Amino acid sequence: MKSAIVAFAASAMMTTSVMGHATFQQFWVNGEDQETTCARLPPSNSPVRDPTSNDMRCNANAAPASGTCPVTAGDTITVEMHQHNSRSCSEEAIGGAHRGPVLVYLSKVEDAATADGSGSWFKIFESGYDASTGKWGNDILNDNCGKQDVVLPADLAPGDYLVRAETIALHAAGGPGGAEFYMSCYQITVSGGGSAEPEGVEFPGAYDAQDPGILISIYGDFGNYVIPGPEVYESGGSGSSPAPPTTTTAAPSPTAPSATSTASAVPTSAPTPSTPSEPVPSSPAGDDEKLYTLDSFITMLREMSGSSSNARRHARFLH
Repeated sequence: MKSAIVAFAASAMMTTSVMGHATFQQFWVNGEDQETTCARLPPSNSPVRDPTSNDMRCNANAAPASGTCPVTAGDTITVEMHQHNSRSCSEEAIGGAHRGPVLVYLSKVEDAATADGSGSWFKIFESGYDASTGKWGNDILNDNCGKQDVVLPADLAPGDYLVRAETIALHAAGGPGGAEFYMSCYQITVSGGGSAEPEGVEFPGAYDAQDPGILISIYGDFGNYVIPGPEVYESGGSGSSPAPPTTTTAAPSPTAPSATSTASAVPTSAPTPSTPSEPVPSSPAGDDEKLYTLDSFITMLREMSGSSSNARRHARFLH
């Protein structure tokens, strides 16, 4: 009887795990649905479990997409995840209590249609755990019918890129090998932008099985959650190609003044006004002026106290 109960529990756990499996499938550009045109769809919705596997790049046996989506640096892209082929919002994007972070990476490649993902990846988005709401990144996916908006860096160098969308399910991550990695790659061609080619990491290699954001029990008080991988690249941040030298002046731009430049044009302190009767010296007074001031002060004290000796002592102290 006991063995039957154990077998039933194991079966139920497996069923819950399978029901939670999901795949990033669709892609949007500035709110326009590209469907699966540029998505490298894996053959199943099962996770990658080994962070040292080459499958960490674009999932296991993911075939090249049928096309490449054109985008412009600074555009808003949207990655969309579902458990099945259906895009219905009536079911969770990733279910079975598969809670964890959502991360998005870019890799600049020669040809998005043929690149194998072995190059350098830099992170452009992450959503971890919000202690104030108790929600994870993929809880937000579920709230938004599987969709996550991401703004592309505005200074990206033009060319082909792979987009790597990922969520890490941590429901069983309290033991080694328990974390589940779900990712898909999208093929894009970027135009416009600048010359930034940020430094990045490689997959495998970016994560370690012992990372605090991968080997963790998310039940109870687990403290601050540390999202795996590098920091998010911000436009103009570290890792970008050097920008052309510019000349900085104190005056605001005549064509596009900003709050910062306008403020810098306002003097930080007004000059001290002067009057004909009481000129304010711009430099320390000379010895003659000091002597004149001292004698005048002694005279004033003599008239007030009638004692020149006391006046001089007071004058020396005050001077």
